[in-house]
This record gives sequence, C-alpha cells and structure tokens, in this order.
Amino acid sequence: MASTLFSNLKYSDGLTIVGISICTAVICEAISWVLIYRTTSYNSLKSNIDKASKKLETMKTLESKKPNKSKKIDRFETSLKDSSRDLSLFKFKSGFVVAIVLFMVFAFLNSLFEGKVVAKLPFVPFRIIQKMSHRGLSGNDMTDCSMAFLYLLCSMSIRTNLQKFLGFSPPRGAAGAGLFPLPDPKTN
Repeated sequence: MASTLFSNLKYSDGLTIVGISICTAVICEAISWVLIYRTTSYNSLKSNIDKASKKLETMKTLESKKPNKSKKIDRFETSLKDSSRDLSLFKFKSGFVVAIVLFMVFAFLNSLFEGKVVAKLPFVPFRIIQKMSHRGLSGNDMTDCSMAFLYLLCSMSIRTNLQKFLGFSPPRGAAGAGLFPLPDPKTN
C-alpha cells in the first residue's frame, strides 16, 4: 500500500518546485513593495501616467473632429513616454535585488534537482524548446521535464498573475514604454 502511494508521488519534486516558485514570487513582490510600490514618488509617477494616458485617449478621439490638435497630442505622447521611462528607471533598483534573489533560488534548486526528472510533459516540445525542457537530463525521452524549464514557466506565470492580483501591474499608458521602448509604427 505504501509503495503504491510513493510511486504515485514520483513527480512530487515538480510540486515542490511550484511551491518554491510561489514563495519566491511572494518574496519578490514584498521586496518590490518595500523598495518601490509604497513610495510617494512611485505613486505620483503612476498617477501622472494614468492621467496623461486618459487625457491622450480623449484627445485622440476628439482629433478626428479637430485635426489641428496634433502638436498638443505629440506633446502629451512625449510626456507620457518620459514618465514611463522614469517609472522604468525607478523600478530598476528593485529589479536588480529581485534578480539576485531569483538567481540564488535558481542556483539552490539546480543543486537540489540536478539531473532529476521533475515532471512529465504531455507532449514532445518543439526542437528549440527541448534544449531547455530536457536540460541536464540523461536519456532520450523528450517528455521528461527538467527543473529549469518548470521553474521558468512557474516564475513567469505566477509572478505576473500575482502582480495583477495585488494591483502592482504597470499603468495602462506605460505598457509599451520602458527602458527600451518599441518603435512607433506610424513613423516607419
């Protein structure tokens, strides 16, 4: 009876990794809250971006009626981009600390689960993804999942959803901007 229970828990290492990933996401968001989200300068930048993006949206809807407002819209867009860049720079210091925490957790997990299959994928991944999903594992079964792949997937999804749940996601107007903003499609 006990042997069948433990054979069913063959991939319990995967659950351990998911649990550690959840704990790491909570710790990282707590660090971000201490360093960023509770400060008055962050809150003022965020409110400025929200106000500017709302004003820009209303101006763009009215632009079709009054075409001579394009210079004013360009000024608001520039102001919004500058504020978004400032917000990204403000978040950079927390990002550095969070990166160190994530690197330490990854190194710890890598030493614990090196060469172990932690999960079984229900599909054979694309060739390019197989290098990550089968990293450090012996054998030719490409449905075996390594710790690195599972931790990467969990970290990305759990932390993003936790940020949305706690209300720490970036403001609407700051979504496309940042330290390396995408080019404007209108200028190309």
